[in-house]
Amino acid sequence: MFTASRRRGAIPVLGLVGAAALTLTACSGGGTPSGTEASSGSDGDFTYLGQTQNTVISSTLESLAADACSAAEETAPLSVDAIDGTTWDQQLQVLAGNNALSDVSMAGGTPALMQEFIDAGLVVNLSEELEELGVSDRILPAAASTIQALYDSEDIYSLPTELNIEGFWYNTELLEQAGVTEPPQTWDELAAAAEALQAAGIQPFIAAGQDGWPITRLVGNYIFRSLGADALQRVVDGEASLTDPEYVAAAEAVAALGAEGYFGDAAGSIDYNTAMNQFLTGGGAFFYMGSWALGNFNDPEQNQIGVENIGFAPFPAVEGGEGSIDEVPANVGIPVMFTTSGWDDGSAAWLECIAQHYGDAALSESGQVTGFVVDEVPAEQSELTTLVQDVITEAPSSVLWFEAAFTPEGTSVSQTNGGGLATGSLSGQEFMELVQAANEG
Repeated sequence: MFTASRRRGAIPVLGLVGAAALTLTACSGGGTPSGTEASSGSDGDFTYLGQTQNTVISSTLESLAADACSAAEETAPLSVDAIDGTTWDQQLQVLAGNNALSDVSMAGGTPALMQEFIDAGLVVNLSEELEELGVSDRILPAAASTIQALYDSEDIYSLPTELNIEGFWYNTELLEQAGVTEPPQTWDELAAAAEALQAAGIQPFIAAGQDGWPITRLVGNYIFRSLGADALQRVVDGEASLTDPEYVAAAEAVAALGAEGYFGDAAGSIDYNTAMNQFLTGGGAFFYMGSWALGNFNDPEQNQIGVENIGFAPFPAVEGGEGSIDEVPANVGIPVMFTTSGWDDGSAAWLECIAQHYGDAALSESGQVTGFVVDEVPAEQSELTTLVQDVITEAPSSVLWFEAAFTPEGTSVSQTNGGGLATGSLSGQEFMELVQAANEG
C-alpha cells in the first residue's frame, strides 16, 4: 500500500531490504557517533568506498589529500576503494549487516535505505558535527534543503558532492525568431511562447519522452508551483491523492502541451542522447533538463548553437499558486555519508576540510558544481556555469522531483507512461490514476 509517511522506514526500498537490512539495528553502535573509541578504518586510515562508475569523488578527495587537506591526511591517511554501482544498495546492506561500512562512502541510492541507516544509528548527523566544527555555513541553503527533504529530516546526513538544479534551457536565437523577447515567468506565458514558436515553424519543446522522467518532472514542478512545496509529501502522508482535481490539473496542463504537438511528432520515441543532440543542433527552443548537462553545453564539439546562445529560466510560476518560482527543483546527485562506527578525530578533520575546500577542488578540476560554497571561480569558466552557480547560491530552498517519495512500482509506472503526456495519447486524468494505483498496489 502507498502508506509511506514522515515516519522513517515506511517507504519501500525497491524490494531490496531483506535479511541484511533487518540486522541494521542490531549492528548499530547507537544514534550518536562513537567518538575516539572507534578508529578510521582498521589501521587508522580514513577509508572511502565509492562506485567504479564514478571517479570524480575519489579523485577530488585524493587531490585534497595532496594539498588542501594534507593536515587531515597526516592525521588519517586517505584509503580509496570502489565497487560496481549497479547493485549499490544491496552491497551497502551487506556491509552494514556485517558492521563493515567504510568511514565515508557514497550514500544509499534510495532515500528509504538512508532512512533505515539513520534510524539504526549507522550514519553521522552531519548538521551537529558541522556546527561543532564551525563550518555549517559551507553548505549552501539549497543543498541543505534538498538533503533534508530527501531524508525527511531537519538535519543533514550526507554531503552534497553534486548539486544539480533543473529548469528550462532555451535557444535565444529561436525565441527571438518567434518574437518571444523575454523568458516566460508564468505557465501561461510559457504556453503562449510555445504557441508563437509553433506558428513560426519552430518546435517549442524538446524532451526525452521515451525515458519518461523529463515529462513527469514537469508534472511535479507544476504541482509544487500550484499547491506548494509540500504538496507531494501530503500525498505520501495520505492527506491527498494524485487523483484529486487540483493534482490532476498539473498533469492535464502538461498533456495539453502534448495535445498541441509542442513536443514534436515523435516525442515518445526520443531518448536522452537524442534529445540532447536535438537541442544542441538547433532542433527546438525549450529543453527541460538538469545542470548536469553543462558538460554537454560547454563542449563545442557537441554544442552547435553556441554556449552564448543558451539561456536558463526557472520553472515558471502558476498564477494564483501557493508555490514560489524561487523554490528550485534540485537534486544532490550522489551524496556521501559518514558512518558512526568509524567516527573519530581523523574523520572530523576530514569533514572540516571537505566542507571548506571540496567545492573549489571539484569545480576547478572536474567542472563539477557542488552544494558547497565556492571561494575561487576558475578563470576559464563559461558564463552559463557561472549563471548556474548564481542561481544555486541565491536559492533559499529547493523542491524534489515528482517520484522522489513514490514506491518503486509507482516510479516505474510514472516514468513508463510519462511519454504519453508528451504525445497527447494519455490524458492527465488517466496518467494520475495509473500512478496513484501503482503507489497503492
